[in-house]
Amino acid sequence: MKKLTTLVLSIIALAAFTFSAHARDQIRIVGSSTVYPFASYVAEEFGATGKFKTPIIESTGSGGGHKLFAAGSDLNTPDITNSSRRMKGSEFELNMKTGNKEITEVIIGYDGIAIAFNKSNPDLALTKKDLAMAVAEEVPVNGKLVANPYKYWDEVNSSLPHKKIVIYGPPTSSGTRDAFEEMVMEEVTHKMDEYGKKAYKKIRQDGAYIPAGENDNLIVQKLAKDKDAIGIFGYSFLEENGDRIKGASVDGFAPTPANISSGKYPISRSLYFYVKLGHIGMVPGMQEYVDQFLSEKMIGDKGLLKKIGLIPLPKADRDAMRARWAKHQNLTLKDLK
Repeated sequence: MKKLTTLVLSIIALAAFTFSAHARDQIRIVGSSTVYPFASYVAEEFGATGKFKTPIIESTGSGGGHKLFAAGSDLNTPDITNSSRRMKGSEFELNMKTGNKEITEVIIGYDGIAIAFNKSNPDLALTKKDLAMAVAEEVPVNGKLVANPYKYWDEVNSSLPHKKIVIYGPPTSSGTRDAFEEMVMEEVTHKMDEYGKKAYKKIRQDGAYIPAGENDNLIVQKLAKDKDAIGIFGYSFLEENGDRIKGASVDGFAPTPANISSGKYPISRSLYFYVKLGHIGMVPGMQEYVDQFLSEKMIGDKGLLKKIGLIPLPKADRDAMRARWAKHQNLTLKDLK
């Protein structure tokens, strides 16, 4: 009798697990805090205007989203992950290892990484080298790499104001941080062969740079209260909060839509999401959600997402992305190189 009871309970538990793994009726999305406002807008519109439920979206950061996405292929894992940087080769290989053999990459538009501060301050002109010297763990002084000694901006560059270096920025799980390290710190380092390309490689941990979590709105709130602080986040948050904050120019170019889309603003990047093709047909609405996201109504030159800070792709690129999605074109490791 005991064995029979145990067997019955096991069957019930297995059935419950199977049901939960195959009865999900809402799209689950994770990933980038930068892409989050755009995905949320589309999700709300999708749920309000169609027959499908509003997708559930979690702002986990790009790195966190890729980990969750790559955890497996079953329906207990996310369907889509948003990313403010391209998927890494190591992340792709993890997906292959865990059974996610079919993934499509979608580019939705451009974004700039804004260097923002309280609007009551005078305008600020920075260079990428200024930024690298302010946030790096080690910097060159008198021909040697030393622990970053700079406490004030005018110590970094005498033309900058005498204000304490206080920078609220993204954590290690963030794609914005990955992009900042690549486009600012690594690029500056590559021009410094005399230091063996080691300068500016790591962000300082002495309190001058403060990881502020995945909610970029919290950084905006910090800047509204602290007139000396600087924040690092996606352009859309600068656009939404222009009554309280403004952006510094970098290498002579302001963070404007025109400068970001042309690439003149030097900290510009593409925004992505990745779709688990094996979940299409198993989770209602996945095809339709991506179709709506890629529509001209959303990402076009006069699209709704432009109004909240997305910089549209050129029309030819938008058309090519829609064609890629229509074919459910598989991402390959070669694509990422």
